[in-house]
Amino acid sequence: MDHYIIRILDFAFALVGLLLAWPILILVVIVGYFDTGSPIFVQQRVGKNKKAFNLIKFRTMSVGTQSVASHLANSASITKFGLFLRKSKIDELPQLINVLKGEMSFVGPRPNLFNQTELIEARDSRGVYNVLPGITGLAQVNCIDMSTPALLAKTDLEMIQTLSIKHYFKYTVMTATGSGSGDRVR
Repeated sequence: MDHYIIRILDFAFALVGLLLAWPILILVVIVGYFDTGSPIFVQQRVGKNKKAFNLIKFRTMSVGTQSVASHLANSASITKFGLFLRKSKIDELPQLINVLKGEMSFVGPRPNLFNQTELIEARDSRGVYNVLPGITGLAQVNCIDMSTPALLAKTDLEMIQTLSIKHYFKYTVMTATGSGSGDRVR
């Protein structure tokens, strides 16, 4: 699929999304401040061409929780408000800023941490880092998370090779309506 068309769609949808969601964003920041004292969570992730970028999310875990992949995180670290944010996927809304900045796309491989060496090797060998990471994708709507690096990298490559406008909208709508669970804490 033409990356210029994707970039235009990404920019337009992220801008509209931020404009429509600003009341929710403000409310989550206020409630999040009372929940953890630090409602915004910024974490360095692996981006296109393995370049580092700062992923922006709403904080769902207690401040000071170890920086590990979601499937390795302790579920006791998730706050009650954080659990609501995760289930509703509202914790992902600040990533629209990453999309506006051109660091992410709506659809692409979920960006991993630099300490996930097995996943980095599996993705690197398949050329997955040649595209922008995304908020959602084929793996997320099929409940494939980072606990299975080889399967995830294979699924990411399949998505990259078959991505079309139809799939772009399909994965985005499926995620927005609650299909799949992606990287969940066990």
